Amino acid sequence: MSVAKKEYKRITVKSLVEMKQTGEKISMLTAYDYSMAKIVDAANVDVILVGDSASNVIAGHETTLPITLDQMIYHASSVVRAASRALVVVDIPFGSYQSDSKEALRSAIRIMKESGAHAVKVEGGVEIKESVKRILQAGIPVMGHLGLTPQSIYKFGTYTVRAKEEEEAQKLKEDARFLEKLGCFAIVLEKIPAKLAQEVAESVSIPIIGIGAGGGVDGQVLVVHDLLGMTHEFNPRFLRRYMNLYEDMGNAISQYVDDVKSRDFPNMDESY
Repeated sequence: MSVAKKEYKRITVKSLVEMKQTGEKISMLTAYDYSMAKIVDAANVDVILVGDSASNVIAGHETTLPITLDQMIYHASSVVRAASRALVVVDIPFGSYQSDSKEALRSAIRIMKESGAHAVKVEGGVEIKESVKRILQAGIPVMGHLGLTPQSIYKFGTYTVRAKEEEEAQKLKEDARFLEKLGCFAIVLEKIPAKLAQEVAESVSIPIIGIGAGGGVDGQVLVVHDLLGMTHEFNPRFLRRYMNLYEDMGNAISQYVDDVKSRDFPNMDESY
């Protein structure tokens, strides 16, 4: 069933709640630099996530853990300069908020002041309540993240689907309601059973955005490099590739090399 879409000049946290209320699905993609963010924003994506996944797709690390707060602020600043419509949300990186609520607040303030972003995202539920409370009390919007939480990958030991067992599923439901009660404006659910994700979305009034969580939630998020097929070794079930840029870009660059070697480039029209 199609839903009439409201035209938004600038997406805010209030806009996302309105979308949930009217049944309009929320689109969310990552971006880490000005050029990509400019394209994503112009395509009317609702939320741009400056994800700590930059650690993987930009820096080549195995996990999200190595990226620093300074690096996240650098990426976020580049994205904010490009985004004229989308809400820009920034991951607070591992080690910058979990154990000390005062440090969490300092990290969030730095992100907001130095990058110009609109909100921050944190991973976890009741165990990070003091950090979430402090950030919210400072007037900074917070997006939660439950299910598979990549910053805790060494605790899980695997990237397989989370919350398949009743005990973990129940905790996830409780954490979602807890984050809503604290004041989070939205929650990402990553790689959990679709039925559970839908139950969570129906049990809270804030938007639930899924990645590998089925279609019964309020919106979807993907890593833009995966969507465009710039990565080629990452093939989870939830990923739909809309292009194959890995191959297309490789072919274009190979053609450039051949043209330089053969003296075809530059030709007379491409010279001054």
